[in-house]
Amino acid sequence: MANEYKIDINKREDITRQGIKKLRKEGNIPGVYYSSSSKESIPIFITQKSLQEAIKSGARIFNISVGEKKQNVLFKSVQYHPVTDEVLHIDLYGVRMDQAITIKIPLYLKGDAIGVKEEGGIVNQPLNEVEIQCLPGDIPDFIEIDITDLSIGDSLNAGDIVLDEKFTLATSEDAVAVSVTQPMQEVEPEIADDEDELFLDDDGEEKSEGETEKPDNDSENKKDGENEAGSE
Repeated sequence: MANEYKIDINKREDITRQGIKKLRKEGNIPGVYYSSSSKESIPIFITQKSLQEAIKSGARIFNISVGEKKQNVLFKSVQYHPVTDEVLHIDLYGVRMDQAITIKIPLYLKGDAIGVKEEGGIVNQPLNEVEIQCLPGDIPDFIEIDITDLSIGDSLNAGDIVLDEKFTLATSEDAVAVSVTQPMQEVEPEIADDEDELFLDDDGEEKSEGETEKPDNDSENKKDGENEAGSE
């Protein structure tokens, strides 16, 4: 069963860009709260300290106060800065403990595949997480897949994952979760030897590059004869 943890949130009055910048400068994180039972979202903010403590708790369900009403929420999404990894924005999603939700759960691989240990293959994991449906209180931290018996050419689809009866798979059953394949072999490119590159002369004959055209002996003899005749 998922742990629960209480966090303090505050309603955000200034929703302008300048207001958001000011919040972040003061060490706060802007966000919104919404739920399936309401079409409206409420702008909120949480301190960096509160967020770090919530993450360290390992909880998946958080208790907050929205106005005077207690509410259970999930971190639906967290936006990070692409360079510094600083948290820029959070979405809190209100849930009811007696209604199933759809949530993404990390996939962990268990065991050493035969195809890797004995056959020299490599493991590919196209799916790092799967979507399941369950009650908020039953959300698991992760789901394990045993790959011990996988040989080269074998694979496991999402539909092959053994789930507890409390969970319903929402990811497509045909999606490949993990496979064992042959390692890719590096092929050295062939370098063409252009020292003996051939080309065609005007008569269509092949010549090696750099080869000079030999004089025609008959033509040379004829020219010599004409010169001798002229001198006489």
